Amino acid sequence: MLFRSHWKSRYKRVFEGAVARVLLWLCVALLACGSSALGETINVIQKDGEFDVSYNDTATSENQTIYAFNHTVSRTKTEGVRVSVDVLAQNLKSPILFVIRQKQAVLSFQVPLILRGLYQRKYPYNHLGRTLCQPPTRAASETQYFFVDVSTLSSQGTNYQLRVSRVESFTLQTDTTFSFTASPSQPQYFKYVFPEGVDTVIVKVRSDMTFPCSVMSIQDIQCPVYDLDNNVAFIGMYQTMTKKGAITVQRKDFPTNSFYVVVVVKTEDEACGGPLRFYPLRPDELIDAGNRSKTLNVVVSPAIKSEVYVMGMLFCLGMFLSFYLLTLLVACVEKKRAKRRELFQNIDDTSPAETDSLLGKKGDVKIAASPNEYGSLESTISSEAITDSAPSVDSATSAENYMERSGWKNVGRSRQESLSSIEEDDYDTLDDINSDKNIVRTKKYLCVSDLSRKDKRVLSKKYQIYFWNIATIAVFYALPVVQLVITYQTVVNVTGNQDICYYNFMCAHPLGALSAFNNILSNLGYVMLGLLFLLIVLKRDIVHNRALACNEVNAMQCGIPKHFGLFYAMGTALMMEGLLSACYHVCPNYTNFQFDTSFMYMIAGLCMLKLYQKRHPDINASAYTAYACLAAVIFFSVLGVVFGRGNTVFWIIFSVIHILATLLLSTQLYYMGRWRLDSGVLRRMVYIVYTDCIRQCTGPMYIDRMVLLVMGNIVNWSLAAYGLIERPNDFASYLLAIAICNLLLYFAFYIIMKLRSGERIQCLAMVCILFTAVVWGFALYFFFQGLSTWQKTPAESREHNRDCILLSFFDDHDIWHFLSSIAMFGSFLVLLTMDDDLDSVQRDKIYVF
Repeated sequence: MLFRSHWKSRYKRVFEGAVARVLLWLCVALLACGSSALGETINVIQKDGEFDVSYNDTATSENQTIYAFNHTVSRTKTEGVRVSVDVLAQNLKSPILFVIRQKQAVLSFQVPLILRGLYQRKYPYNHLGRTLCQPPTRAASETQYFFVDVSTLSSQGTNYQLRVSRVESFTLQTDTTFSFTASPSQPQYFKYVFPEGVDTVIVKVRSDMTFPCSVMSIQDIQCPVYDLDNNVAFIGMYQTMTKKGAITVQRKDFPTNSFYVVVVVKTEDEACGGPLRFYPLRPDELIDAGNRSKTLNVVVSPAIKSEVYVMGMLFCLGMFLSFYLLTLLVACVEKKRAKRRELFQNIDDTSPAETDSLLGKKGDVKIAASPNEYGSLESTISSEAITDSAPSVDSATSAENYMERSGWKNVGRSRQESLSSIEEDDYDTLDDINSDKNIVRTKKYLCVSDLSRKDKRVLSKKYQIYFWNIATIAVFYALPVVQLVITYQTVVNVTGNQDICYYNFMCAHPLGALSAFNNILSNLGYVMLGLLFLLIVLKRDIVHNRALACNEVNAMQCGIPKHFGLFYAMGTALMMEGLLSACYHVCPNYTNFQFDTSFMYMIAGLCMLKLYQKRHPDINASAYTAYACLAAVIFFSVLGVVFGRGNTVFWIIFSVIHILATLLLSTQLYYMGRWRLDSGVLRRMVYIVYTDCIRQCTGPMYIDRMVLLVMGNIVNWSLAAYGLIERPNDFASYLLAIAICNLLLYFAFYIIMKLRSGERIQCLAMVCILFTAVVWGFALYFFFQGLSTWQKTPAESREHNRDCILLSFFDDHDIWHFLSSIAMFGSFLVLLTMDDDLDSVQRDKIYVF
């Protein structure tokens, strides 16, 4: 039996060799017949080729050389075959054509090879190296034949060198780094087979050289392999790279459980941010590309398993649920302290005889406070009083005259009257009321009672519009955003172009159709903490309304007048920031960066409005005015992203508008809105300068306000000058920096003036301030790590990519999402609690600044 099987295998090899020779002579005969039909005589030279042998021959139009090679292909081992060609002559008028015929594929190329760049630049290459496509085999071992045909139409003899060699390291091994060299005319590709139990791998290609620019591609095992600069983007996934490149590959996308890793060096560096070569003087002029060889190394590593996905999701969910538990714990402690405080307050208010009757023999307390008393105390501790129309005690006489002049006593509205019937215009447009405004608001020292004279129901309705408007904006803004980013992700998945989206490819974990699920999941904190803030505000709102229903003095006449509409709007904006940031990270690039920043502008604007509303409830901007201004900011953001790069005219116009807006807002804040922008404004300005600076030198009447506005103008003028001089490419971030600088300046001024006025900051608010400041510091550290940037080309952006640093799932930018969401939540709590110390202080003793 052994002799019989040996005889069969030997007979089979002999038979296959005879068939190959017959096919070769048939091809020769057909070529000879074709040439004789054309009246030409072509000598066909047939040679048996051997691997790793250099053949130095001459090609002319009178002869054609055919090299026959054979090699054994095994099903368990893939061996690559590489063909190298070198033509020594320069400036050939007719190129040499090489045709490589295989069992299931044909590869042809000419030498010199002409590769085209931008503007039809032509780059000739005389030295070529191509790896042959390896068709799969079903047999355990099979001998395959291929032929190399060499021909030319040049009558002059052209010397060439041909060498066919085996690629020993054609199949990449898991976690094993392999180094190689590639050039535009000598691309390289290798095969990788998924091991058992591995469903996802990440292919990383690195180089110490920035240029020349190169392309890495992942292609299915099929012939032909697209491995030239002009066709590498035809199939599979691909991305440009300079020093780093990484693509995550999933087994489900490749039916054969294997794929090719293709690396191509481009003819020009413009796609990677490099300089362009000079434009040729003549259209057909050939440009010497020079040495564009690049040394690279590739490694294929298993990606994270499903357990890491689960761990990452549980970590993210658990971290933010802990804030819910902490809030519940603080609420329980506060409620317990409130009951204890109420208990001792009731004991102090009773007579000694009543006290003895309330206490048992052992001193046990037997007082049962009523629900109304509990609610009253809760509202005193944990809520902020809403503005009432009742004036302070010290100004009772003037308030009585004010009510008589305006006919307020004849109105007689009840508290249960529908809010829809209450309008500011019913009583706020009379000339005598305006005259009274000028008297009150232009006093040198203002108290909160002077700027909280409007009916609380009217202001409550006015500030609730903030919430309803931002909810409407969120719906109409988010729906097309979601639709657009889904389209982006679909385009990336269909075309395979990894340059569309600026991911951190070293730590981009796919899930379903999403390419970077971890960057989307990390935005969950904004949504969960925004919802938690809304619940906290709702609780305070309910408790405060109970206090108002009980006509408690502290809720009616004490503390900062509170209206919760802006707080609701801030919580909604934080949730929308999380949703839109997640949408942006579906496919981050410069065209949709606006999604990530639009509600950041709104959050900064709403926080400044809330700070101003605390001491100026009657004169704060309406929701329509505020959102119109924010819409203008977003409009300029879009213009800056589209037209701002290097556009001097745009930066001049924007800087002028920025400075003018700063001056107008400064005037509005300084005079508390009691000025008019009309044709006589210049005359009045000249008159003020003459009387206060020339005729007699007097200081400003409102020194504190002047200090704030002078500092604000210095900051904003400096930012405008910086933008005009430097013209940063990231206009959206520049605009956001302006908003954040103004917010921080106003917040610092508010804290300083609060302490300067003798007020104090309670323990809870101080803890929130310190905690928020520390978290913001760490968050900004991770933000400035810069794992990617769409200000550069995709290849340059990938130079900043880094591996995951938390649970092998989250990168630096994910940690920025975690910390910034916590910091924003803490900032909102600071605004909510920083004036709780004034809940029992009369409003005519709370200063305005």
